[in-house]
Amino acid sequence: MGPINYKHFTLGIEEEYMVMDPQTRELKSHEQKIVSEGQKVIRDQVKAEMHQAVVEVGTDICENIDVALRDVTTLRHTISKIAGDLGLWVGASGTHPFSHWERQLITDHARYNAIVNELQEAARSNLIFGLHVHVGMESREMAIHIANSARYFLPHVYALSTNSPFWEGRLTGYKSFRTKVFDKFPRTGIPDFFESIEAYDNYIKLLVKTNCIDNAKKIWWDLRVHPFFNTVEFRICDVPMTISETIAIAALFQAICAKLYMLRSKNLNFIMYSRLLINENKWRAGRYGIDGTMIDFGKESEVNTRVLIYELLDFVDDVVDQLGSRHAIAHVHKMLENGTGADRQLAVFKETNSLVSVADFIHDQFLVN
Repeated sequence: MGPINYKHFTLGIEEEYMVMDPQTRELKSHEQKIVSEGQKVIRDQVKAEMHQAVVEVGTDICENIDVALRDVTTLRHTISKIAGDLGLWVGASGTHPFSHWERQLITDHARYNAIVNELQEAARSNLIFGLHVHVGMESREMAIHIANSARYFLPHVYALSTNSPFWEGRLTGYKSFRTKVFDKFPRTGIPDFFESIEAYDNYIKLLVKTNCIDNAKKIWWDLRVHPFFNTVEFRICDVPMTISETIAIAALFQAICAKLYMLRSKNLNFIMYSRLLINENKWRAGRYGIDGTMIDFGKESEVNTRVLIYELLDFVDDVVDQLGSRHAIAHVHKMLENGTGADRQLAVFKETNSLVSVADFIHDQFLVN
């Protein structure tokens, strides 16, 4: 292989925001007004979600992290302004601190009706807010190779994103309770290893043929080779509270892909670990965030999670300048010092003993860069 073309590794970022009533701070249906107003300004970059208190946005395909930063900033500011004009608030947290899902309305749309009809309470209670990062690939063959190897790093980045310590007014004891809610869905969690893109496609075909799913988008794993685009899609993270956290996490996923690609180009492979082992680290990341330990499978010992994240930064260091993302990834150091969104929510709660104050804080942080 010749020199590596880092231009393949384009970015697409999707975020889900909560819509709140400024008086009560409860989740509130915006009756799709934010979406219809938003589409006048940012076209199809804003979409309705299954629950009416959720707004989903997505960037265009971004050639590098600076374009992604510009896009995410524009999207957050646009949605915030439209919501404000409608007398509503928006915020970014993996779960709302105290609103109950039973009182939230479902969007009337054939696709959502079908999901609710099939999954019942698991779907109705799925009132959570995530971040999806797409990283462009030169081919689907390369995408499956990189996805197989990137699975190992999912818990590390997830730990950094943890931003959902409360559920229905309760202190859950988790830094990210969002994934516990989502685990009730089928086809979620860390995916298995696939020998080839054909093996992956055959798996999808079998599920469609046997009426398990009607299309490949009903695969809700923490990472997937996208069914239609040449991308690897990272889906494990809580939506981060601030713009700079979202950008740092996206840059980290992009750098992991580029580094694995570089190793592949030198005929080097990253060790494949089983889903069962990676799941142990995911569990720890969700429970303790960056404050716990995770397993270093190579050493077969527990290591402080912050240390493992610093090691990850070292691992990707030789590709970040080619990607032009050093300044974005540098923010990870601040995240390790200041704590994740969950840590900051818990600090506000400890100080005020008020979940309304936590909701205010989530709203206040929405446009922080």
